[in-house]
Amino acid sequence: GTQMTVEIHPKDTTPQLFKKLSFGKGPRRLPSLRGQDNKAFQRTEAPRPPGGKDLHAYPWDKSSLKSMPVDLQQFEKLDAYALKVNVKNSVEELVKALLKQARTDLEKVRAIWMWICHHIEYDVVGYHNKSQLSSKPIDVLQKGKSICEGYAGLFEQMCSIAGIQCMKLSGYSKGYGYKMGQTFTGDSDHAWNAVYLDGRWHLLDSTWGSGAVDDSFTTFTFRYNEFYFLTHPALFINNHFPDNSNWQLLKPTLTLKDFENNRLHNSNFYMLGLLTAHPETAVIQTVNGKASVSVDCRSATLFSFKLKGTDEHGLMTLKKHGMKLEIYPQKTGSQKLQIFAKPSKASEEVYHCVLEYVVECKSVDKAMRFPKDLHQPVGPSWFTERQGFLRPSHPDPIIHTNDGRCSVTFTLGKDISVLASLHSDNSSLTEDMRRRHIMQIHRGNQIELKIHLPHAGNFVLKIYAKKKSDPGNYDYIFNYLITCLNTEVKWPAFPQSYSKWVEDYEILEPLSGLLPANRNVQFKLKMHGIAKVLVQAENAYPLTQSRGYWEGTCNTSGCREVFVMVHENANHSFYSHVLKYEVETQ
Repeated sequence: GTQMTVEIHPKDTTPQLFKKLSFGKGPRRLPSLRGQDNKAFQRTEAPRPPGGKDLHAYPWDKSSLKSMPVDLQQFEKLDAYALKVNVKNSVEELVKALLKQARTDLEKVRAIWMWICHHIEYDVVGYHNKSQLSSKPIDVLQKGKSICEGYAGLFEQMCSIAGIQCMKLSGYSKGYGYKMGQTFTGDSDHAWNAVYLDGRWHLLDSTWGSGAVDDSFTTFTFRYNEFYFLTHPALFINNHFPDNSNWQLLKPTLTLKDFENNRLHNSNFYMLGLLTAHPETAVIQTVNGKASVSVDCRSATLFSFKLKGTDEHGLMTLKKHGMKLEIYPQKTGSQKLQIFAKPSKASEEVYHCVLEYVVECKSVDKAMRFPKDLHQPVGPSWFTERQGFLRPSHPDPIIHTNDGRCSVTFTLGKDISVLASLHSDNSSLTEDMRRRHIMQIHRGNQIELKIHLPHAGNFVLKIYAKKKSDPGNYDYIFNYLITCLNTEVKWPAFPQSYSKWVEDYEILEPLSGLLPANRNVQFKLKMHGIAKVLVQAENAYPLTQSRGYWEGTCNTSGCREVFVMVHENANHSFYSHVLKYEVETQ
């Protein structure tokens, strides 16, 4: 029973019907809006609804952050020009001024986008008091502030004047006040735009492109965000759910339930070159006290995390293309997990939050309580390789030892001096003493760290380095977690070495820094470039050299300490101390 009238007109005349359909005030003829070379103004056609050729595959194919190829460097001049335009008397005049430097439709949209993002601020007062608020384009322009409705309305009208099809869209968003896992009901809470370029619809959000409000929603800060310009629809859907699902521009479209359950990636996630994160859901349940998260990225990226504001209860390892995190909450219940990232080449120290989860912990794994000295990330990675620690014998972050002994080897880059220390929460030993439970052995460009633990428990092996040619301090590089459950373990420290003990000397025996009393003890040391070696106990025992080793026996009766001394030069009369052993008391 519906009647419909169809009018057909020659191309160059204005159909009467069009006035009713168009948005804005119908077609108008304005001089020179298409750059310098065009005298007539192009009419905006009635926007067509999105169809098959507008759709992008979901999930995101990791190809591009944008829905069409955009070369930001080519926009540099146009962007700079658009920022300087200062017209507030009418929307038409503003568009006219902006389009002086814009030739293509993409450039027109870009100029309008840049101007709005840098000149319209979010009206936090108007948001709380809607009666004071007008979202009419001319009011938004003259006041210089609005809420999302006003941004999207002004954008739509400016595009219309410029002859570009544009739609104002509304829907739900994961913006200010969003709580992870929440459901969306009632009226839509946000507005944004779709623009028609190169035969397809594209999405953008100038409100979110312009900046951000603080947590208390009292101040707005201009902070331009490129991410929301022509965002790839499979990424835009992460925090924008349109009332009309056709405007997702996706195939397949997502349901509201999908939108609610999907974890929020903020724009930093993609702008830092991160690709995917697992799990996909916003809420993670622990299994036997443990939860795991992983992130994949394009290039070397540094990560950090906070669980309830601290990074103590996890084990994070850097991978070449991402990171892996295992969380062991030490309290049950719901807790917020935040993950931060920064590019490895970034000069500033600032990590940006890229992910948030809620971890729901049902049971606590007490065995996975880590020493407070454990520093994230744990274990070797591309980062430690860059610092000159190559081919690690233990690529994993945890070293398990049953008998309390372990040995870690690396190939060292040129000119690197290494320092290592051992840390434990329940150790009564001084730091100096704990350091003597690690022995460095150098063979060519290989370094071996031999570790004899003083007792059972969880230890942190911290590794520092500096250039040998550098007089300065050692820099912290990375750490391992060493675990030993065997309560019988009780290794003495290695012997104390003095400055004359050269880096590539080696002790073959005795390795223990504590010698038995009243015994003959066999010595075998690898040293070069010296004339004589003496072991000084109650009496002096010379060692003899054969095939690069100095060997001999000493008796520990009647003494508390034993020293190894060397004669560096046959012509010298004095000896230098190189090693010191303690002798057990009777």
